[in-house]
Amino acid sequence: MSSIHNLHDRPAPVAAPTVPATDATPHALSPRLVMLLAVAAGLAVASLYYSQPMLGILATDIGASDLHIGYVPTLTQLGYAVGILLLAPLGDRHDRRRIILVKTIALVAALLAAAAAPSLGVLLAASLAIGLTATLAQDIVPAAATLAPPSQRGKVVGSVMTGLLLGILLSRVISGVIAEALGWRAMFVIAALGVGGIGVATWRALPHIAPTTTLAYRALLASLLDLFQRHAALRRAALAQGLLSLGFSAFWSTLAVMLHAEPFHLGAAVAGAFGLAGAVGALAAPVAGHLADRHGPEWVTRLGSGLAALSFALMCASPLLTPHAQLWLLALGTIGFDLGVQAALIAHQTIVYGIDPGARSRLNAVLFVGMFVGMAAGATLGSAALAHWGWLAVTALATLAASAALAVRFWRVPAA
Repeated sequence: MSSIHNLHDRPAPVAAPTVPATDATPHALSPRLVMLLAVAAGLAVASLYYSQPMLGILATDIGASDLHIGYVPTLTQLGYAVGILLLAPLGDRHDRRRIILVKTIALVAALLAAAAAPSLGVLLAASLAIGLTATLAQDIVPAAATLAPPSQRGKVVGSVMTGLLLGILLSRVISGVIAEALGWRAMFVIAALGVGGIGVATWRALPHIAPTTTLAYRALLASLLDLFQRHAALRRAALAQGLLSLGFSAFWSTLAVMLHAEPFHLGAAVAGAFGLAGAVGALAAPVAGHLADRHGPEWVTRLGSGLAALSFALMCASPLLTPHAQLWLLALGTIGFDLGVQAALIAHQTIVYGIDPGARSRLNAVLFVGMFVGMAAGATLGSAALAHWGWLAVTALATLAASAALAVRFWRVPAA
């Protein structure tokens, strides 16, 4: 927290040595390749969320308690955060085409290991590996930005991010339906086949992308810390989005377990169907980009954080309602908080990308590390809250986290 109070940026360090791109040109990006990149990013990031609607089935089948099964999404999100921190910077140092192929193979192996897991311990190890290798998505988006001509870069990146967002949202729906029909192991096998197929197709279509820096690996990692220490705007964005992600993950990591128990006794398909409610909210989030252009991204971060806090707070009233009314309130709340969280993310990315155009990949890595640390914390705290105090404690935790994010966004930062 002491670094957050250091609000005055220090002078920028000398720029890192760069090397010119040679193989990749803007003309190498076709509409077909944009579509491939969007689907690949969506399938890669979807791997993080397949387990969430299946947790009720997983706990019963593998013989785990509600508390211990919550470690599955926790380790997946934590692995993703660690992977962004330790692996994403390699995209500036090596050919992203080769990195995409290696991570595709590793992600397929991790998904198959989860499918074959004979015990909770093996499943937890596979979940961590899935998180680490699903950072494939964070190599695909910068690859699209590199290949796109400047006049179309925003449109291309937006198209790929749309695929990534749909992967997050629809993964829960798909996994819920498949787990109900074919079992949770089949879901991981199908996911592995999908990632393998689209990953190979994308690798074959991608041109070579030359490195943009000659910095050694340790220097790349050190630059992340330097950026975090120098820029108060980056620290605020990472903290606020991390808090919003904590509430987001606490909800999604416990929803299936809650619906599986009294008084609902609903299966994974119903839990996954709530992803459609989230899609209604999140697909409206591009409006946040227009609002950020018109009113400024700071205003949108407050709007998104406030909407998420209000939506979670309304769900605290669930115990006062009938089971049928509770389901309607959950659906409405899901639309509201998903819209708020995604709108805040778009605005935070706008803020972060404007800090230093020459370090956007690393700035983005810092933002997403904060986001997925929040995700991992939310999965752990949400599972503990549900196991010890029930669903009301989960919604109260999410409300508190979103309200703290709103407070961070209202925290006045003097001009440096």
